[in-house]
Amino acid sequence: MLNLIWTGVGVLLILWVLGFSINIGGGLIHILLVLAVIGVVYNLLIGGRAI
Repeated sequence: MLNLIWTGVGVLLILWVLGFSINIGGGLIHILLVLAVIGVVYNLLIGGRAI
């Protein structure tokens, strides 16, 4: 499950950078990036107990 989260974060980060360079759907990409960061922080706070 943790690998899936990190893969999602990586994809969203790439899309976020593309959003700055291409400026297509930038707002949606930024919202998804914020959600991904919240998910990673939550996962780090619970210490991986929910595997």
